[in-house]
Amino acid sequence: MSERAVLEVIALDAEDAIAARAGGADRLELVTDMAADGLTPPVATFARIRAAVDIPLRVMLRLADGFAAGEVDRLVRAAREMRAAGAEEFVLGFLDADGQVDLPAVERVLAELEGCHWTFHRAIDHTTDRHALRKQLADLPGLDTYLTAGSAAGVDKGLPTLLAEAARGGEPGYEQRLLVGGGLRLDHVPALRGAGVSAFHIGGAARPGGWSEPVSADAVAEWRAVVDGRTSGGQLHRGS
Repeated sequence: MSERAVLEVIALDAEDAIAARAGGADRLELVTDMAADGLTPPVATFARIRAAVDIPLRVMLRLADGFAAGEVDRLVRAAREMRAAGAEEFVLGFLDADGQVDLPAVERVLAELEGCHWTFHRAIDHTTDRHALRKQLADLPGLDTYLTAGSAAGVDKGLPTLLAEAARGGEPGYEQRLLVGGGLRLDHVPALRGAGVSAFHIGGAARPGGWSEPVSADAVAEWRAVVDGRTSGGQLHRGS
């Protein structure tokens, strides 16, 4: 466990970003509207957060709840506007009506990203075939991360899948980093770190008061300590 693990925190605004950075977050996922599980934030919000913190920001490209791409022209415009504002990293992922990756939609959006690094988000947990999805996406430019709980039901159910995929790291289709999030708890972290997982994603776990409250630097710091192995998560059950 010599490699420092990435701790990514969801930020809705600059206040969240500053607190997450103070608590030890390495990277932020920028979204709005968590009632819809996170949509593309306004460009102005991105600009305020970019001015407030110096850590990497991954901007969500998603227009509506669910995993359908919806209006791809609007997604393309959103990507173009974020790039023009200085965004350099992104989060996206679309499925078709059959639960398979919507490759045409993904490729149209990627054409605007000019090779930027990006995460394929938890649509992977809702696909009909995770392995087939990975094979289809394997050679797309900039893809370096999968955000996943291993199951649509969360990490408790998905842990065996996460451990199996971690064991395949480096194989064709499995070169990308696993970023574990979605029902993630502190007590999950030691086993995942032991299996080689080196990136963790939290949202609600960074807000003890709920989504109506801002990120707590102390809550992020607690996760930082467990992710770094300085504190055991074994007796802790607070989750993402």
